[in-house]
Amino acid sequence: MLAKEAANIFGWSDPITEVTPVDIKSFDGALFPDDERKKWMLLYNSAMASPGRIRFTQAHELGHYILHRQERSAFQCSSDDMLEWEDKTIEAQADLFASFLLMPLDDFRAQVTTTVDLDVLGHCAERYGVSLTAAVLKWLNYTEENAVLILSREGFMQWAFPSRQAKRAGVFFATRKQTVEVPAGSIAVAPGVKHERRGIELPAKIWFPHAEAGTSLREMKISSDQYDYVLSLLILPRSATVWRRDEDRFKPWEANRPRG
Repeated sequence: MLAKEAANIFGWSDPITEVTPVDIKSFDGALFPDDERKKWMLLYNSAMASPGRIRFTQAHELGHYILHRQERSAFQCSSDDMLEWEDKTIEAQADLFASFLLMPLDDFRAQVTTTVDLDVLGHCAERYGVSLTAAVLKWLNYTEENAVLILSREGFMQWAFPSRQAKRAGVFFATRKQTVEVPAGSIAVAPGVKHERRGIELPAKIWFPHAEAGTSLREMKISSDQYDYVLSLLILPRSATVWRRDEDRFKPWEANRPRG
């Protein structure tokens, strides 16, 4: 309803007239105009099993309509495009639009008033009708905690998304530049642990070899058989840093964006 009413809200003459499910594996969502560019069709992949993914995809495409429809003739978006929250691309802008539309920041903050774990963030996912991944990324986007979210498959990281504090502390992984293996000894690769929503305290050196001795982190884990991945959330003390001693901690860094 909101997508179809957007043109009336802004007084535009090229409305979205259709919001249509399609069973096409080549994209998660798309936005196409008619030949005369007088109306638009918003498509989403109905084969996605998660209602949260469908909801976020619809909001993402609405973001393209509101923000970018004058910049491109059409939009076709993959699952990777739904996870580009940090880059300064139109996909990242559409993701941020969707996150604020579906998860209003003031209300989101009000839900996260206790120790953060995947149960707390899972409550947020249910409240806003989004995926757990989207809810965790929303939290990481504003939190002052030293935290990073990692998606891995078969023992290798597909992407890693750090909070701002984590980037300052060196708590990130250069997954765009190299193949990064999930470390042995982590909960992420422990075969006997399928889910660990509250978190287990581990030495930070397991994940970050240059962390100071005695520093610990809390590792949480969710395994998805359907999508064949492991989602890991690591939270370190706010004061912790994991830079090598010979590294300049104040040099510019490249933020990691999710890709998967």
